Amino acid sequence: MKLNDWLSHLEQLHFKTIDMGLDRIKPVAQALGLLQNNPFIITVAGTNGKGSTIAVMEALLLEHGHSVGVYTSPHLIDFNERIRLDRVDCDDETIVVALQAVDQARGDTSLTYFEFTTLAALYIFKQQKLDIWLLEVGLGGRLDAVNICDPDIAVVTSIDLDHQQWLGDSRANIGIEKIGIGRAGKPLVV
Repeated sequence: MKLNDWLSHLEQLHFKTIDMGLDRIKPVAQALGLLQNNPFIITVAGTNGKGSTIAVMEALLLEHGHSVGVYTSPHLIDFNERIRLDRVDCDDETIVVALQAVDQARGDTSLTYFEFTTLAALYIFKQQKLDIWLLEVGLGGRLDAVNICDPDIAVVTSIDLDHQQWLGDSRANIGIEKIGIGRAGKPLVV
């Protein structure tokens, strides 16, 4: 299948568009070897400013000679914008190979579009042996697919009322969900 065929398939694969939780995605990530021996990871959550924060970090890290993988969402024009390798959008063929690997590893596990594509991005980053992964949380933090990775640094940008049906009805409740990307003993930048 071509990339557009895959993306259409993924839209129909799971019974819910948004299905928060890490129970389905984590075993698939483990089967793909995506949760161990990873490079430096920075995860970014928040309501606004995630993309800008990642863009600044990407530019600085590249300027200092690091190889950098960036995973963001949503895309503006083409899906490929979500997965960047050293500031270049990933090509269709590389993404399709990653989607095939995820599909094979998942077995009977039903994954959402976002879970499936998150695993594909991580698979690509792992295959490319990049120095640093910059990962943007899609929705919330604590139960977002990106949170299967243990970041070396977690960043939380501004918090406002968003996705209240999943995250809570106050900035405090939403902040708790987003701060869930932090790890004990690791820096958390707010």
